Amino acid sequence: MTKTIAFTKILHLREDEKKTAHKAYQQSLDSFEKIATKLYNLLRKKENAEESYDYFIQSTTQIEQIKEQALYIERLNRQISEIQYLVQRARNDMESKQVILTDAHIEMKKFEKIIEIRKIAEEDNKKRVENKFMDELSITQYLSHKNR
Repeated sequence: MTKTIAFTKILHLREDEKKTAHKAYQQSLDSFEKIATKLYNLLRKKENAEESYDYFIQSTTQIEQIKEQALYIERLNRQISEIQYLVQRARNDMESKQVILTDAHIEMKKFEKIIEIRKIAEEDNKKRVENKFMDELSITQYLSHKNR
């Protein structure tokens, strides 16, 4: 039976890999949240601008003001398109980091299970050896009392 020391060392390496993967995932999550918040704020601005535009259309307002509002909405639409692309990239990055984190966690759990199984096997083996020794000791004592 192989000692668990080697597996324990490998487990520590896997734990380090998991910590690194978790840190990378957390950074990608923070990045995603930051970009998604920008998108949310832009969408709110656009919604408010469209409400103002509708108000200007329905009221008696100068045509220049309506044109400016339409240009502002168009600028917001371009920014939203750019940010949506960045959000999608950040989401993809976050999801790939999550897969790496999940794989690292699974690998770590595998080695924990191997170590647990090996320790149980070592304990069972140790008990068998002790029982065998006790049996031999009992037989020896019985035979020594019988010969007297």
